[in-house]
Amino acid sequence: MDLEDLVVHMADVGVRRAKNNLLSEVNWSVELDERWVILGPNGAGKTTLLKLAAAELHPTTGEVHVLGEKLGRVDVFELRPRIGFCSAALIARIPPEETVLDVVVSAGYAVLGRWREAYDQLDTGRALDLCKALGIGHLADRLFGTLSEGERKRTVIARALMTDPEMLLLDEPAAGLDLGGREDLVARLSDLARDPDAPATVLVTHHVEEVPPGFTHLLLIADGGIVAQGLLEDVLTSENLSKTFGQDLELDKLGDRYFARRRA
Repeated sequence: MDLEDLVVHMADVGVRRAKNNLLSEVNWSVELDERWVILGPNGAGKTTLLKLAAAELHPTTGEVHVLGEKLGRVDVFELRPRIGFCSAALIARIPPEETVLDVVVSAGYAVLGRWREAYDQLDTGRALDLCKALGIGHLADRLFGTLSEGERKRTVIARALMTDPEMLLLDEPAAGLDLGGREDLVARLSDLARDPDAPATVLVTHHVEEVPPGFTHLLLIADGGIVAQGLLEDVLTSENLSKTFGQDLELDKLGDRYFARRRA
């Protein structure tokens, strides 16, 4: 397959900071219609991998192609608007006095906070439609700082979709949510994953319980290296989970959801 047909392609990629190898010998590709989950323990390299895919970080070794462009040979400031990236760091930067609708619509100018830019009815209509799709349409006029954690997460996902990106990257979107908030978010991400018009999506998580139905592929990572990758139903096994987390784990499936626990 040509690189132009892949949204992400990494070949023998390594990332080193000081004396630490954050990633080593990573080979990974994402196609246009795939929905990937990256799963692994704390410090495994998940967020580093996602930052490479977001063109927020360059590799120390190897090659990274994002949306057909090679990092190091492309203006990343032109590339990044084609990518929807949601992270806790983004949420922390959003002005608390900004309304939900303005947080979403301002993605069109790649800014945080309304200034003097003007938006037409088409922009605001799309922003409102995205809010409604993610269950926050009734919060459009609420201040971002007054939202619950789950409502904030759904707001930044709507923002990431505002520019109709070619790829959507979600860094631990369910982190910090209570049970109800997590289940609501998982259901909405499942709907998004099953939408044939949705962009290629990559979701980072620590927990198999947060894997939304409809996601197609899985990459397991530990200590900066890939443990296994491929179709989710083939890769997500008790054996692979045990290798990834360094414990004897048992995987169960109930309907289209997964659950894991340590063997007694």
